[in-house]
Amino acid sequence: MMKTLVISMLLATAGIASPNAAIAAPTSTATQVAPATIHYRTTTINGVKMFYREAGPADGPVLLLLHGFPTSSHMFRNLIPLLADRYHVIAPDYPGFGQSDAPDHRQFTYSFGHYADMVDALMGQLGAKRYAMYVMDYGAPVGYRLAIKHPERVSGLIVQNGNAYEEGLGAFWDPVKAYWKSGSAKDRAAQEWVVGLDATKFQYTDGVRDVSRISPDNWVHDQALLDRPGNKDIQLDLFYDYRTNVPLYPDFQAFFRERKPPTLILWGKNDTIFPEPGAHPYKRDLPDAEMHIFDTGHFALEDKLDEMAPLIRDFLDRKVAAR
Repeated sequence: MMKTLVISMLLATAGIASPNAAIAAPTSTATQVAPATIHYRTTTINGVKMFYREAGPADGPVLLLLHGFPTSSHMFRNLIPLLADRYHVIAPDYPGFGQSDAPDHRQFTYSFGHYADMVDALMGQLGAKRYAMYVMDYGAPVGYRLAIKHPERVSGLIVQNGNAYEEGLGAFWDPVKAYWKSGSAKDRAAQEWVVGLDATKFQYTDGVRDVSRISPDNWVHDQALLDRPGNKDIQLDLFYDYRTNVPLYPDFQAFFRERKPPTLILWGKNDTIFPEPGAHPYKRDLPDAEMHIFDTGHFALEDKLDEMAPLIRDFLDRKVAAR
């Protein structure tokens, strides 16, 4: 008995628990928050199945995420969970992209006006009467067409390498403009390289300082969908229809000036397709816009999410949720 007592005292003096003492459960003051649940849904609009990702509280401020070429709502897969605790996030795939239907281009009009109408119909089905928009690449003309159709519904804009000014159509667009002008089979065929694997990979890696931060799943995923039978013609139709966006630039700009939506501009400065000169003209019409230029390329979210997400969250909290 005395031997056991002496050992216990020595262990206590050394700061070591007695072998017969109960081990206290560790305590923690940290609160772990479960990640947001993302729902993967499909609805039918005018006979075409349209896929969309949806997350967040049904009564939260709505954020509409509009993707670019050649990807889909997949480009927002990492951003959505960072916003969906407070915001009702909706990210559709346009027909011909992602998980949405891809009807034959001879039976379905692949145009930016049609896409805007379909997104409008989707938001109507979901009861979203006011929303902020994150627009990128093709998402810019889709979103801006929606904005001039329903200017009162737009609570804010997040613009990431999405063009609305002639200054943003640089040298990359010269051969595309030749196709716009002629509409010829020869100029159409000259654009086919854009749907190839090298071009898809280029869009993710060009201008990126640390390519090890870019998941190769991106171009593998996108290319598998681009390679579906008939998809090449879908994309070439859209390349040709992009010409219809340019005459609307003055209307887009008038919307900016007249409605003055709170705007956050996030731009990859090394983007060959929509280069940095396309970012700065926004300040002419939206002088209060917040602008951040990043040392990266076209798909800035892929390697700059850690820098961009806090800016997006802060902007939404200050300028959208608070309104």
